[in-house]
Amino acid sequence: MTMNRLARITSVELRLFLREPMTIFFGIALPPLLLVIFGSIPSFAAPSPDFGGERFIDVYAPALIATSLAMLALSSLPTILASYREKGVLRRLATTPVRPGFLLTAQVVSHLLMALVSVALLLVVGATAFDLPLPANALGFAIAVVLATTSVFAIGLLIAALARTGRLASGIGSLLFFPVAFLAGLWTPGPVMPEFLRGIASFSPLGAGSQAIKDAWSGAWPQPLHLLVMLGFTALAGLAAARWFRWE
Repeated sequence: MTMNRLARITSVELRLFLREPMTIFFGIALPPLLLVIFGSIPSFAAPSPDFGGERFIDVYAPALIATSLAMLALSSLPTILASYREKGVLRRLATTPVRPGFLLTAQVVSHLLMALVSVALLLVVGATAFDLPLPANALGFAIAVVLATTSVFAIGLLIAALARTGRLASGIGSLLFFPVAFLAGLWTPGPVMPEFLRGIASFSPLGAGSQAIKDAWSGAWPQPLHLLVMLGFTALAGLAAARWFRWE
C-alpha cells in the first residue's frame, strides 16, 4: 500500500514537472543543446593541443552533465519544496494518509529521474552527432554521476530546509548555481583552468564531480579525493537538511 501511494504521488509530481517548460529547458534540454552548439563550431570539434589532443567537446561534456545536475538540484527542487511549505501543502498532507514525507520523496525521485534523462540525452546526442565516445570506465562513470547527484541534491534539500518561501529558495539556489557551475567547468573546462583554481574546484561538489566524471570517461578511475569530497557534501548537507527541515 505504501509503495502504491508513493508511486501515485510520484506520477503526479512528474506530470506537474513536465508542465513547466522553463524547468525542462534549463534542467534537461540546455546541456545537450550547448553540446550541439559548441560541437558545430569547427575549431571546437577538432583535436587541440590545449586539451592534450582531445576536442573541446570531449572535455566540456562532463561540465555539461554537472550543470544539468546543478540546475535541477539548486533551482527546481528547493523552490518547489519551499513553495509547498509556504502554501501549507505539507501541513495539510500531514492530516491525510499521504504523509508529507511521501511528497518529499516523490519530488526527489522525480528530479533524479529527470537528471538521468538529461545525462542519457547528452550521451546519445554526443555519440550520434559528434562521435563523442561513451565512458570507457562505465562503472567509474556511474559512481561519479551518482555521487555528484547525491552531493548537489543534498545541498538543494538543505536550501529547501532553510528557505521560508519559494522565492527565497529560488534566490539562494541561483546564487549558489553560478560558483558551483563555474568550478564544475561550465565557463572554463577543467583542463585549461589555472592549477590553483583546479585545486579549489576539487573541493567543491560539482568541481570534484566533473573531474571524476572526466576521469571515468577517459577510462581511469575517479580520484579518491574527488569521491570523498562528494561523499562529504552528501553526508553533511543531507544530515543538516534532515535536522532543519520543517513541514510547516
